[in-house]
Order: sequence, then C-alpha cells, then structure tokens
Amino acid sequence: MSDILTALDHVLDERKQSSPEQSYVASLHHNGLNKILEKIGEEATEVILSAKDMTQTGASDALVNEVADLWFHTLVMLSHLDLNHNDVLNVLDSRMGLSGLAEKAARKRHNADSENA
Repeated sequence: MSDILTALDHVLDERKQSSPEQSYVASLHHNGLNKILEKIGEEATEVILSAKDMTQTGASDALVNEVADLWFHTLVMLSHLDLNHNDVLNVLDSRMGLSGLAEKAARKRHNADSENA
C-alpha cells in the first residue's frame, strides 16, 4: 500500500514546480504553508462531522472520502516542508511494540532532555 504513497509523493513533488493556474497542488504551494494548514483544519473538521454522521447513518463512504482528503492535504504539507510519508512511517515503525502510554512518556522525556540541552 505504500506504493500509492510513494507514487503520490512523486506527483506532489512534481506539482510543486507546476503553474498554480494549472494545478491545485501548485496553487496550495504557491499560497504558502498557512493556506495548506487551513485546508488541513477544514478537512479535519469534515472528518469529525462525517464520523459523527456515520454513527447515525452507518454509511462509511463519506467518512472514508474525508479521511482521504485529510491524508492528501497532510501529504501536501509534508511535501511543502520537504518531507514525505516515509518520515511518518519511520516514526510509526519505531513505535511498534510500545504501549501508547510508554511511548508518550518516552517522548515527554526526550522533549524535556532536548529543552535542557
């Protein structure tokens, strides 16, 4: 499944160089990080609303589509910051086998150590 993410990373990198008039992704990059972050916020809100709707209707299509939009715009943000899905997958991989509470505690210790350095 990461093949689709790798392909999407390549498309997003190519579109960074495209004309904003011809590419939605290029227009996001052209408008800057704040515009990309606004889109992520909008999509996150739509995910929340779709999830709540799903609890009433049982229909998952809208939720899955909204999550895809959120992931897409998050990948655009990573691309804008010269990162990609592998950076996120590496972090998730390093967390495998840890309980969520242990991982969170280790992250807090790491952040405190970084601040004191």
